[in-house]
Amino acid sequence: MIPLSFLASAAQSASQPAAGAASPMSETSLVVVLLIMVTALVFDFFNGFHDAANSIATVVSTRVLSPLQAVIWAAFWNFAAAFLFGTAVAETIGKGLVDVRFVDIHVVLAGLLGAIAWDIITWLMGMPTSSSHALFGGIAGAAVTKAGIGVLIWQGWVPLVAFMFLSPLIGLILGALNMAIVSWLFRRTSPHRVDRLFRRLQLASAAICSLGHGGNDAQKTMGIIVMLLTAVGLGAWAQPDPHSWLNSFNLLGHNHDIAWWIILTCDAAIALGTVCGGWRIVKTMGLSITKLQPVGGCCAETAAASTIIGATFAGIPISTTHAITGAILGVGSVKSIRSVRWIWGQRIMIAWILTIPCAAFMAAIAFLAVRYIF
Repeated sequence: MIPLSFLASAAQSASQPAAGAASPMSETSLVVVLLIMVTALVFDFFNGFHDAANSIATVVSTRVLSPLQAVIWAAFWNFAAAFLFGTAVAETIGKGLVDVRFVDIHVVLAGLLGAIAWDIITWLMGMPTSSSHALFGGIAGAAVTKAGIGVLIWQGWVPLVAFMFLSPLIGLILGALNMAIVSWLFRRTSPHRVDRLFRRLQLASAAICSLGHGGNDAQKTMGIIVMLLTAVGLGAWAQPDPHSWLNSFNLLGHNHDIAWWIILTCDAAIALGTVCGGWRIVKTMGLSITKLQPVGGCCAETAAASTIIGATFAGIPISTTHAITGAILGVGSVKSIRSVRWIWGQRIMIAWILTIPCAAFMAAIAFLAVRYIF
């Protein structure tokens, strides 16, 4: 929760906005800022809800876990990610995509509304698009509507757009490679023994995939909250406490450059969304692309987790959806090219391409409406 000392000094902070802040606190109210932060957490919830299929679809489709067991397992590891990764991705989102001098509460709120709207639309369609790219598109659309195309920081967008194509490709290659190696290693083992072994191993691979999902995706909402607080002159709220007892839980030694209350709240929101998981997308990911056995599910999850966690350590915000979809396609193609329903791959690819511009368009409309209302 937000420290009470910050709430008590909000009026003083309001009169002293941070250098470069586009919307000084004196022009708005603390209540509005808190409501926008709640909206950010609602997006985080929808991220977990929409992207739950990324980490649990394969373990559900192979019947290793029931749907209820799978979402609880995934949610636990989503939250555990708070203690295992740093905040490099959040830094990229908060400062590396849009010039913060042009960011105000209208831009942040409209960006979040555009991303949430696109998530709901694609969930109703059962289409596994990227909540992350919806967020990027939303913030960009609102910022460009306010200040023009020059507000975008292009060096931040280059790796992001590149990994729209690289992450599914890397997932596909690793998924195919994992499946090929496992098939060769167990070529003389009976199918029953292989199935029994990988039913156990898939619990671990699903956990690692959920860990990567929580580690990369929750940080995106952290970055948005930092962006908001900086814009209204309350950047001190986001600063970490070097003396916090929670610092002893940095299990892998990564520094957290964001306050623990933001980290824990965002990870809790995405975990809660995962518990409520979007079953329409689970069906698409786990059943429509290709038929998976536990060995294939384990190979796909391991490939996706490797891609996501590697990008998280590098501070690159990638789509969990892209990585796991590519991995599933790679696993299926090793068995037989015809075993993959490539038409679903084409539909998903189209949805990926449309995500950023569609979310940006919705956010642009939301920005005009929000600015008019406020």
